[in-house]
Amino acid sequence: MDKKAAESLVVMTELVLPNDTNTFGNLMGGRLMYWMDIAAALAAMKHCGAPVVTASVDNISFENPIKLGNVVHIEAKLTRAFNTSMEVHLTVWGEDAIQQYKYKSNEAYYTFVSLDPNGKPRVVNQLIPETESEKKLFDGALRRRQLRLILGGKMKPQDAVELKALFIKD
Repeated sequence: MDKKAAESLVVMTELVLPNDTNTFGNLMGGRLMYWMDIAAALAAMKHCGAPVVTASVDNISFENPIKLGNVVHIEAKLTRAFNTSMEVHLTVWGEDAIQQYKYKSNEAYYTFVSLDPNGKPRVVNQLIPETESEKKLFDGALRRRQLRLILGGKMKPQDAVELKALFIKD
């Protein structure tokens, strides 16, 4: 059964406490990635209705630090489903609830594999993008997947059909 991208949306909210920060009073990157992994896994599980495991995490670049006492909002939503894997896009926002302003911290893509009761990969529902933003993320997902596979040594660069158009002029 195909599912809409919006059905996988997860919004996770955390408060940055002293134990979550480094010596500069900023949220530690590792703690944020931990929270992001949970939010992304929940989105993937909502889509496939099965347990999932993290297969890869794309580059995470931190645009703005999130300070002690601020709120973290993590939005996770599927961008595309392949055979047994799913790509999840995450956007992270920091919020100063006292001063009442929100700012973007970072974004990333996580990939998950759906598992059957024996712990083996299982086929997942296909994804239906509806909004322009969802369609744009869906269209780019195949290129991002091929790049991941090349970097992971699972695909030869010459086999990356979707990527060739970016680098080779006919």
